[in-house]
Order: sequence, then structure tokens, then C-alpha cells
Amino acid sequence: MEKVTDKEVKETDIAEVSPENRHVLAIRGYFVEVAQLTRFAGRFFKEVVRRPYEWKELVKQCYLLGYKSFPLVAITGFIMGLVLTIQSRPTLAEFGAESWLPAMVAVSIIREIGPVITALIFAGKVGSGIGAELASMKETEQIDAMEVSGINPFNYAVVTRIMASTIMLPILVMAADSVALIGAFVGVNIKGDVSMHLFFLQVFGKLDFSDIFPAVIKTVFFGFAVGLVGCYKGYRSDKGTVGVGQAANSAVVIGSLVIFLMDMIAVQLTSLFMK
Repeated sequence: MEKVTDKEVKETDIAEVSPENRHVLAIRGYFVEVAQLTRFAGRFFKEVVRRPYEWKELVKQCYLLGYKSFPLVAITGFIMGLVLTIQSRPTLAEFGAESWLPAMVAVSIIREIGPVITALIFAGKVGSGIGAELASMKETEQIDAMEVSGINPFNYAVVTRIMASTIMLPILVMAADSVALIGAFVGVNIKGDVSMHLFFLQVFGKLDFSDIFPAVIKTVFFGFAVGLVGCYKGYRSDKGTVGVGQAANSAVVIGSLVIFLMDMIAVQLTSLFMK
């Protein structure tokens, strides 16, 4: 198999590279990307405990990433609960099990649908924003200006954003779950008459610690993944103004993929330890 170096690939058009070498380059590029992302995460864990701590910037990013995302998350959560209830009612009605509707919808939202859908919305809004913002800062040499001024740009720009996304996503998921349950209550009463007291009595009577705890824990990792990928793509962007759009797009795609992979692992661990 012919060996292709990085220099040759840069000087050769991709159409002129043989199919064998394309596969080699794609596989090598994948592992290089994973290694660089791992090193970037390692640097984050080193910098997060190193002074000075950028508390003001952290609070600012929590406001921008969390509070500013709440309206979109709340609307999505309400629609999610409403639609899930309306779609589930006919199936349960066939078996005469409409009374199970509040509990079934609540467990579905709290366990899986709420955390994953909210994390994907968060990745689309926040992940792309972080990637584009850091890439723009690098393109306009703001990061270089921080280094000249004696400010640690990684600590100021990266650590605060990853910490903010890690903190705020679990809060947003809990808010989205609450709004989704209200949407489910509205959905139940479209073709029925259930009081709010009875509805939430059925909901909380079915929920267990094994439903809530794993869902909250995995949202912490979802938030960390979204912030890490967004910062990595933006901070390492070096393709000029074109790199801003590429960083935003890559942050959403890779962040969403990581969320699905982490959720798959979380489901397996939950079924293993929460029997």
C-alpha cells in the first residue's frame, strides 16, 4: 500500500488520492482528532484548578448559555410533553389502559426523552455559538491579545464556557422536564378530565430514585461534552473566516454524536447497576 504523507496530501488534490489512501487518511484523521480532543480535555482539567479563577466570566457565561436558552428549552419541553401524550393515548386506549398515561409519559420524559432532546437543543444553540465565538476571537486575534496582556486565554475563554455548560444543562433539563409534564397534563385533558392533583399524584407515584438520579447524572456529562467539543472546535480553528462556520457546524455534529454515544453507555450502565 502506497504511503501518503501530510505534506503530499496538502499538495495533492483530494480527487487525485487513491481510494486506498483515502481510507487510510480518514482513519488516521479520526484517531488524530480523538487524540487531540483528549489532550484538550486533559488541559481543561489542569487549568480548571489553576488560579486565577474567572468567576465573573463564569457567571456571565452561565447567564448567556443557561438563562438565554431557557425560552427555547421551555417551548420544546411543552411541545414534547403535549405531543407524546396525544400520540400515546390511542395505543393505550386500545388496551383500556388510559389511566396509565400520566405515569408512562412522565417516566419516558424523565428517563430518556427530556435529557436527550434538551441536550440536542443545547448542542445546536450553545455548541454552535461557542464554536463560532471562539473561532471568531481567534480570527480577530483577541486570543493573542489576551496572551500579550498577561491573561490566560484558555482559562478565560475555554474553562469558563465548559464549566458553564456543565452546570447549566442539568438545570435546563430539570426545567424542561417540569414544563413537559405541564404539557402532558394539557394533553391528558384534551380528551379527558383529570385534575392537576390527581395527574401529579400518578406521576410521582410511579417515579423512583432509579429514574431520576441517572438522568440527572448523565446530563452533567452531556453538558461537559457540548462545552468541550464547542470550545475545542472554536479554539483550534485556523482557517480564517471560513473556519468560523466550519467550527460552528462541526461543534453541533460532533456534539450531537457524542450525546447519543454517551446516552447509549448511560442506558447500559443504568440497566446494569439499577436493577
